[in-house]
Amino acid sequence: MEYSIVIPVFNESDKITASLTQILNFMRGFSTSFEIITVDDGSKDTSAVIIEEYARLNPEIVLIKNLHKGKGPTLWTGVTQSKGKYVYICDADLSAPIQELKKLSIWVIDQDYDIVIASREGYGAKRVGEPFYRHLMGRVFNLVVQILLLPGINDTQCGFKLFKGDVARKIFSRLRIYGEEAKVLDRAYFGAFDVEVLYLAKKMGYKVKDVPVVWTYVKTTRLSAISDSIKMVKDLILIKFNYMKGKYNL
Repeated sequence: MEYSIVIPVFNESDKITASLTQILNFMRGFSTSFEIITVDDGSKDTSAVIIEEYARLNPEIVLIKNLHKGKGPTLWTGVTQSKGKYVYICDADLSAPIQELKKLSIWVIDQDYDIVIASREGYGAKRVGEPFYRHLMGRVFNLVVQILLLPGINDTQCGFKLFKGDVARKIFSRLRIYGEEAKVLDRAYFGAFDVEVLYLAKKMGYKVKDVPVVWTYVKTTRLSAISDSIKMVKDLILIKFNYMKGKYNL
């Protein structure tokens, strides 16, 4: 298996068919072998039913059903069960087009980076339609991330990242906040999952490259600006605490 595409799904019935079609059309011309792992995060709509029906005609698609634990644990499930030489995690809304995978792959395959992250910052990056308040929130959070954990990484939160497959599985197997131990939730939550992944990657000595991409804002009602921001900062502190206590078994 060359590529595993891992997609977290939570109430995506309005877009999942279009996104899967775009991914299939691109991957069939880009890769000789691939799987698309969709992990349903306890959706309350018909997302899982739609994916099951779509998968009957497209054997590359795999559906895994999770309890609702949020995006991080959902991706943990998909990545730990992936088989690909390369693992690409991407959001179901394809706010960064699937074609950007070709750009990211160059850095992993030709330049031997272990992880390449799509970035909405830097020369060549473009944000389309993002409200000012969302951009401001993101930049403030990134400043805190750089101060506490990841200096030099200007965009940890973009949901599109490419890993060497063995690297991804080694990192994800060590997640504590957003791994197997994560608790069941009663609502959607935007967490600092990406930070835990990238912090472990750095501590494990992996080479990380950020590559500017074109990213289009997709409106969401899932973000609670105040409560989510507070919890995300608390998670940053917990990541540091876990590392100092040796809980990541590095």
